[in-house]
Amino acid sequence: MKNWFLYMIRCKHGKLYTGVTTDVERRFVEHTRNNKKGAKCLRGKAPLTLVMKKKIGSKSMALKIESRVKRL
Repeated sequence: MKNWFLYMIRCKHGKLYTGVTTDVERRFVEHTRNNKKGAKCLRGKAPLTLVMKKKIGSKSMALKIESRVKRL
């Protein structure tokens, strides 16, 4: 079983983006390269800063926590 992580990225205007992945470093690079693998809402919002990553465990739990964070 792979470990899942919750991560947060801050863009240049101070807004936060939250996501889940099994490889935070790879995912952050995908976001910063502005390619099709990165989140559409982060394109053109550089510089991006990884401000938090937290090991959650299962994918199910990571998605539940992500949903709760996004509602804040």
